[in-house]
Amino acid sequence: MSLSKLYYEYRRIWKAVRLFLIISGPGIVVMVADNDAGGITTYAATGAKYGYGLIWFLLILVPIAYYVQEMTMRLGVVTKRGHAEAVFMGFGSFWGWFSLLDLILLNWLTLVTEFIGMTAALEIFGVPPYLTVLAVCSLMSIMVIHGRYWTWEKISLFFCAINLIYIPGAFIVKPSVSEIIHTGIIPNLPGGFGNELFFYLMANIGTTIAPWMIYFQQSAVVDKGMKEKDIPWGRTDTLFGAVLTVVVAVFIIIVTGTVLRGVEIESAAQASVMLMKTNEYVGAFMAIGLFDAGLLGAICISLASSWAFGEVFGWAHSLNYKIKEAPWFYGNYFITLFSAGLVVLIPKAPLVLITLFVQVVAVTLLPAALVFLILLLNDKKTMGEYTNTLWQNLICTTISVGIIILSTLYGVTILFPDAFN
Repeated sequence: MSLSKLYYEYRRIWKAVRLFLIISGPGIVVMVADNDAGGITTYAATGAKYGYGLIWFLLILVPIAYYVQEMTMRLGVVTKRGHAEAVFMGFGSFWGWFSLLDLILLNWLTLVTEFIGMTAALEIFGVPPYLTVLAVCSLMSIMVIHGRYWTWEKISLFFCAINLIYIPGAFIVKPSVSEIIHTGIIPNLPGGFGNELFFYLMANIGTTIAPWMIYFQQSAVVDKGMKEKDIPWGRTDTLFGAVLTVVVAVFIIIVTGTVLRGVEIESAAQASVMLMKTNEYVGAFMAIGLFDAGLLGAICISLASSWAFGEVFGWAHSLNYKIKEAPWFYGNYFITLFSAGLVVLIPKAPLVLITLFVQVVAVTLLPAALVFLILLLNDKKTMGEYTNTLWQNLICTTISVGIIILSTLYGVTILFPDAFN
């Protein structure tokens, strides 16, 4: 190939890369943020309990996460509406209010769990909880008050990059590659199928698909101003995010599966302390990653609620507005953020009960959100040429029905732990 052809090929590739970097953001942020404080605990506990045995199961979750969020992205780009507004327009006020109120309650409770994770992570380094809450609230306030979506998104992507800190930790502990391949990649049910294994499988599904993700990404692509011509890049963005979130989860399992196998883990903070006894760097990476995960979750969840409120009530609801231009949008954001942070500082607050209740509320909203999503994507009047194809409907319906059944059973196991013994 001549130098001129190489030059033009280079320019073509670089142009594509630049375009991807401009369009990318919502898919990566929402997927990586799904590895929130609760997710990190789930992966750490899974590795400690079953070693590498459930890595294969996490790999299956890549297409599941992608197809659900791809529909979300496409719906937002075509309708120019967030999910809360789309539900009100498509299914009426009853289901609209049901979805909105359920989402607001779930998001607020989940936000509390993110603060639980962040304060626990920094307590390992001697930082008192009140300083953590104050610093996080200040940082998240600064991120939104500048009045530009683009700036907020790039800062969020920076924190997404920090989430990769688990990867070097996995190399430091020197896991057995052959064991990972034979016991982790090849599908198996370690210890046989039972109530405990079912609980762990459902917990990992629950950390991959959450109702707030649908609301967040759809509102994000609207606020970003994505157009129909950007849908292929939006798909790439979403797929890249889905792969990235599962890769990080796998490396967390490798770390705890190598060092803490057979140890009962109740939280990622506990895992960090235990890992420090073996290697201080690996333990520190786990703690830093836990804080970053909680921060990313808080960043996305708080905005998902504010966007939804703004859409339903007709308020100005964009990060591209200044505070004086969208006072109700930012007011809701700050109230949600600071009230969730204060709960963690209440002496003897029922934090464990709150964490448990989050899982139960999520079960009630997720099935409805998935059904609404598929029905909206099949409205030809609204979606036009971007309506779901037969193949997309087959895949997405299968995924949704499976998640609805399993998430419902998961809710039963939370309320009745011995139901499947």
